[in-house]
Amino acid sequence: MIVLGYNGFTHSSEIRISDHGSQDIDRYNVLGHDAAVSVTIDGTVVAAVEEERLNREKKTSQFPTNAIDWCLRKSGIELKDVDYFAFPWAVTDEVIKSIVLDIFTLAPTPTMAFGMTAEIGELYTKLLTHEAIAQDFRERTGFDIPAEKLILVPHHLAHLMCGYQIRGGGDSAFFISDGRGERESAIAGQIVGGKITLFDQMTMTSTNSVGLFYNNITRYLGFLPNNDEYKVMGLSAYCQTPTDKSIIDRFISLQDDGRIEFTVTTDNARGEHPYRDFFDDIFGGNDGNRESFEFRARVARAAQDVTEIATAHQVAALSKLTELSNLIIEGGVALNCVNNTKLLENSSFDSVDVSFGASDTGLAIGAAAFVGNQYGGVRPTPTGTYLGPDYTHEEMLAATHSYADRITVKELAAGEVPAKTAELLAEKVVIGWFQGAAEYGPRALGARSILANPMFEDIKDIINIRVKHREPFRPFAPMVLESTAEKLFEMGKLPTSPYMTFVVPVREEFQDKIPGACHVDGTSRVQTVSDAQNPIVAELLREVEKTTGVACVINTSFNVAGEPIVCSPTDAIECFLGTEIDYLVLGRLLIQKTAS
Repeated sequence: MIVLGYNGFTHSSEIRISDHGSQDIDRYNVLGHDAAVSVTIDGTVVAAVEEERLNREKKTSQFPTNAIDWCLRKSGIELKDVDYFAFPWAVTDEVIKSIVLDIFTLAPTPTMAFGMTAEIGELYTKLLTHEAIAQDFRERTGFDIPAEKLILVPHHLAHLMCGYQIRGGGDSAFFISDGRGERESAIAGQIVGGKITLFDQMTMTSTNSVGLFYNNITRYLGFLPNNDEYKVMGLSAYCQTPTDKSIIDRFISLQDDGRIEFTVTTDNARGEHPYRDFFDDIFGGNDGNRESFEFRARVARAAQDVTEIATAHQVAALSKLTELSNLIIEGGVALNCVNNTKLLENSSFDSVDVSFGASDTGLAIGAAAFVGNQYGGVRPTPTGTYLGPDYTHEEMLAATHSYADRITVKELAAGEVPAKTAELLAEKVVIGWFQGAAEYGPRALGARSILANPMFEDIKDIINIRVKHREPFRPFAPMVLESTAEKLFEMGKLPTSPYMTFVVPVREEFQDKIPGACHVDGTSRVQTVSDAQNPIVAELLREVEKTTGVACVINTSFNVAGEPIVCSPTDAIECFLGTEIDYLVLGRLLIQKTAS
């Protein structure tokens, strides 16, 4: 069975829901962000790429024409060969009726209710009906999908099945939480023998959404909603004082059955600065203090504390409803790796899986997995992250020719790359690292990475200011050999952390040895690497251990602020030349800038 999963709309950016605000800060707050495509054949993901990597528009919501073309070429198929097309939104007539009813129940005034209803109607008719989705596909590809082959998959079930696909199936409980899907913001249940069971009492609507709460705090702090939530997570560590219970209680109440209820109302939801008055009242914000670092850190800590309290309550209730020992966590909230670790360590579950596609990037994979499971009884095979475009040595070399007057290129022997890179990393340098097929998902995992030596205390400032052009408080994640991770980090229940989805304490004796990878609170968002997962990075780490004594390097995404991670050799060279990166290791080409 061949299933093509995809996410993205041609016209989504043209439709704005007014309760998202009217600022440019809300440009990622559109339906279908993280447009992507995957092709699954008989339970194996054979190709997957985000559209942003190809059209170079960060978090694009555009119809993924480029990604479809690439995935078809990679898979060796044509559209006519596809058995099913899976789309991760299933907004039925019943869903629309219930949304309209909610609007008229909750809106402060009839005028506001009619206005919001009109917006929802436009969104539905232009983007979300089965006919609109099929027409969009036809107009962009020239292919007319037979009606019975276009399957609309409920959003949160697509999230679930992404995690299920990547782990390779198996019985598991699940907790899926994000901003909102069709109506829901969270679901929970279990999947046994491929059969999905929802625990209906734990379904949360978007009026009680942890993801939307964190999203609104992100906007309040001046960051980009649906993009910069991880900045809020990082900033929260700079406030060491737990949020007062009186503030927590103003945001949420916890119900005995595991439900949560947010006290935030829609009264402050609209206008140029949604929820500003509401949050100002709670945090004492005003024009004079909103921009101060101390104030922003305190607000970020409150967002983090509310999230941890709410999700811990939900997962604790879930654990009482299932006898399964493993938990799948997916959805946008699962990108909060600080929270993931606390859910793992403090819950009764023995293990927790959070995939590299936990956010909406994973919907294309998950929608295809859902269709394979429901329509073909297909068992998924485990899926690694390196699913995107790769390039031959000749293609990489050819890409350098256009820059001959700006760079010098040295060809290394294939086996020489790890040792030479480790030799360079012994110094205070920053290296662009481009190897093999591109990773799938929002995080660089050793294929399109920027590398540095964490033993230099000021290396974070060098990368943040001179290379990434981003906020100085942002931490960097370490890559470490899976076999030696426990030596450097307190891994707890984690046997491995291959996708950078958990945060663990750095052992006290190593905090001074790898300060560049140690956050202000003594933790790191660790990525473990093995030979099976990524042999060239594993060999690099062994060589680094020979030269520095510690098998650990800083790994951050190969891009600058506001741009997608590089995909092609040309992308890599352009980023290299536009920053103060010292070296570019492009396959087995060692590249430096020509002295001016």
